[in-house]
Amino acid sequence: MNKRILSVEIQEFINVNINSNISNLVLKGSPFLDVPMQLLIEQIEAKKRCETKLSNWFNTPSIYYPNKLNIEQTSSEITASFKSELMQGKSIIDLTGGFGVDCFYFSKRFNSVIHSEINPELSEIVEHNYKALGVTNIECVSGDGIEVLKTTPQNFDWIYIDPSRRHESKGKVFFLKDCLPNVPEHINMLVEKSENIMIKTSPLLDISSGLEELSYVKDIYIVAVNNEVKELLWCIKKGFEGDVKLHTCNLSSKGNEFFSFYKNEEPSSHVQLGEPKTYLYEPNASILKSGGFKVISKAFPIDKLHLHSHLYSGDQLIDFPGRKFKILDVLPYSKSVLKKELPKKANVTTRNFPERVDVIRKKYKIKDGGSTYLFFTTLMDNSKVVLCCEKCN
Repeated sequence: MNKRILSVEIQEFINVNINSNISNLVLKGSPFLDVPMQLLIEQIEAKKRCETKLSNWFNTPSIYYPNKLNIEQTSSEITASFKSELMQGKSIIDLTGGFGVDCFYFSKRFNSVIHSEINPELSEIVEHNYKALGVTNIECVSGDGIEVLKTTPQNFDWIYIDPSRRHESKGKVFFLKDCLPNVPEHINMLVEKSENIMIKTSPLLDISSGLEELSYVKDIYIVAVNNEVKELLWCIKKGFEGDVKLHTCNLSSKGNEFFSFYKNEEPSSHVQLGEPKTYLYEPNASILKSGGFKVISKAFPIDKLHLHSHLYSGDQLIDFPGRKFKILDVLPYSKSVLKKELPKKANVTTRNFPERVDVIRKKYKIKDGGSTYLFFTTLMDNSKVVLCCEKCN
């Protein structure tokens, strides 16, 4: 950590050039004899990435930024704030502290927080930034989180872990046993140090595979932001052996959407199939990730168009955790019909359909955008159709 970066003139240079062309800056070279241009560029690029993702950091003076990879890998403020609301107690330890965004929000819910980070320079940066942010109840410890936990005599109300999905020899990995730290390997030690553990994983991790690797999973939160799944949160309760509850969460400035169900409900649920009616419903991304395709139709007065289409329809406009459309027309998937009837500009989606969106656009010369939504899908009788829709506000 080069503390010269925190000087008034360099901080001013970073702020003045936050929107500058990086290539032009590199050509000009560093205006400071004791600070290389590469370090200045790293600060500018990393800070720029925080503008919308981490506005508290972006708007706070004298924040020191790590390389942009650390910024890419850190939680956003919206997801960090959400996960902090799922926990409460007096003490928590984050075994994989990173840039410290999660701990910042944990500090609002817990009396004491330990931020453990294996990279000593990053640990130093985070400690400095907490002071700049005015946080006083977080202790920064440099070291391997698992070893820190083993050597401390303290037990905690919660343990938080965000295992690294980049393995030195295997590259990017998707099984928990291949992540660092290896949570399944240490699970017995973890539950001895706390009865409550939250593990953050990639949205690409298969839920069934994760459940095979982990013990005592009580809740799984599938967290999406603006209909894009960002992370899975696995909540472990020591000794828990019951049915896992899945919580789908789509966070948005337009309003959050939540839908929960028990995992064993899905295979035992009866699904009602039906023809397209007045309205079309498309579940949000967190529900699609959860696999709750039957329980969603059980919970709402809607029919599924096909067992594998994951589109639903009903005659009433209802409050639904996903997108809602009014069906204007149902067209058979016939080239002669579609050449005449399809608009030249529309939003195209496929669900349980043999052709990709790009192929469909090229075949029927459909530009992207506009107020018309076309769903190419399969109905309960296996017929291929196009549902022409307009979005409901």
